[in-house]
Formats: sequence, structure tokens, C-alpha cells
Amino acid sequence: MISLLAAEGGDGNFVDLNVHPWQWLVLIGLIVALLLVDLLVFHREAHEVSTKEAAIESAVWISIGVAFSLVVLWWFNGQATTEYFSAYLIEWSLSIDNVFVFALVFQYFRVPPMYQHRVLFWGILGALVMRAILIFAGIALIERFHWVIYVFAVILIYGGIKMIRHDIEDTDPTRNPVLKLFQKLVPITPKIHGQHFFVKEEGRWMATPLCVVLVAIETTDLIFAVDSIPAVLAVTRDPFVVFTSNVFAILGLRAMYFALAGILKLFRFLHYGLSAILVFIGVKMLLSDTPYSIGTVQSLVVVFALLVVSVSASLIIRKE
Repeated sequence: MISLLAAEGGDGNFVDLNVHPWQWLVLIGLIVALLLVDLLVFHREAHEVSTKEAAIESAVWISIGVAFSLVVLWWFNGQATTEYFSAYLIEWSLSIDNVFVFALVFQYFRVPPMYQHRVLFWGILGALVMRAILIFAGIALIERFHWVIYVFAVILIYGGIKMIRHDIEDTDPTRNPVLKLFQKLVPITPKIHGQHFFVKEEGRWMATPLCVVLVAIETTDLIFAVDSIPAVLAVTRDPFVVFTSNVFAILGLRAMYFALAGILKLFRFLHYGLSAILVFIGVKMLLSDTPYSIGTVQSLVVVFALLVVSVSASLIIRKE
């Protein structure tokens, strides 16, 4: 830990890694292997995921995400590892709010529990592709137009203030413009056909309700990415670190949903903590070019503390 603290620089001294092509290939190979094992071994047959099974899988995914920090340390240096940890913690904590929306979407479309994992699997896969595009686009924008960081800062602060309301109706699937357009352009059968997203009926291909839910999940994640990716860019600007922290946080999101969906209401102060994290990261970006810039280690400590306080308050202060 001492070496990590010593290696950490100020906000203006982000790590700039020389990542070789073979390291990208190893990363992509690892992601593909993990997804194949998850889909073809543990979830080959459609079934309702129990809370115990989800808790175990969630612990495994978190362990993989944390363990990858050792790979970052081995390949690069302590500062890269600190930035990875900070980015991973931010992305993981903000992903928790996605669980609320997943529960709402599945409830609205009445998706049987046994098919929910398959929808989330392909939803997360699509999210990884979209986030990769947003990550590289965001980094390119900051490198070309430095003032963009202040735009990102305002977005984060606004998102944090808005999150305080925690208005779940803002994510009402019926108000999703992309989903409305999809339903107008694509013929949809009202009946669920197992795990299929498309079926052929009366000589033409039609989308099933699972496909509609998948579109809702994808667009919802895109909206969340507008907050989470700028937040991660506040603690690191290296594409490899940003992408890997996003990947390993998002990969565990499915298991997190099944583990927490039924008990999230217990954490009634959690959204205040997530709101404070967004505002804090936004302020950090605003201060990045001033003598009062906040370092990556300090950010890691603050984010962790906000999570602990909000969760502890939820458990200690029970609703009467």
C-alpha cells in the first residue's frame, strides 16, 4: 500500500501507459472466456437464479475485478493500480443504481425470473461495446478539447443533485423514446417464446417481448454511462485502465441484480451516497487545473467512505 501511495501523483499527473497489442488481446481473451463460461457452463439452461447462487457469483465477479488489479500492478506500476482501484470502485458503486432500473423494467414487462439472466447477459454484452465507444470518444475529446472536462463536471454535479430525488418514475419504460421508436418500426409478438429474442410467425420474423426488454436495458445503461464514464475519467485518463475498470464492474452487474434486487429497499440512504459521489467527482474535475486539485488516493478514500456511511446509515437507522 505504501508503494501505491508513493506512486500516486496529483490530478494533473494521470498515468500514461504504454499498452502493447498483446496485452489488449489477453484482456479481450479473458473477457470472452469469462462470458463463455458464464453462458455455456453456469447458465446453459434457463432457470430462476436463487439469492444464494447470485451472492456466490457476485462474490466471484468482485474477486475477479479486485484480482485484476494485481495484473495491472504486474504489467505496469503502482499509480496505474491506484487509478484502476479508484475507477473500479466508482463504476461498481454507480452500477448499483442500475439494479433499481432492471427491477422496474422486468416488473413492467412481466419477464419470468428464469429468463431474466439471459436478457441481462446480452444486455451487459451490448453495454460493454457501447461503453468502449464512449470511453475512447470521451478520452479523445478531453485530449483535443481540454475544456470538455468542465462540461463533464457539470453533467456529474447535475446528475448527483438529480439523484437525490431518486425519482424512479424518471426511468418509466413507457417514456423511453428509443423503445417507442423500436416498437413502431419492428413487428412484435405479445407472447414470450422461451429465451428467443426473435421468432418467425406467419412467414415473417417478429421480435419477442424479451427483445423489447433488451432494448430497454441497453438504452437505460447508455443513460447511466453518461454519468459513470465521466466520473471514471476524473480519476484516470488511460484507455486501458478506464476500460478494464468498466468491464469488471459491469460483468458482475447481473449477479449483483439477482443478489440485491429483493433487498435494495433496505438501503434507503444509498442513493444519497451515490449522489454525493457524483457531486464530489464533479467538483474534483472542476478543481483539476487549480492548486486545490484532489489526488487519486484521496478520491478513493472519499468514495469508499461515502459508500460505507450511506450503507451503514441504512442498516442502523431503520424506517419506522
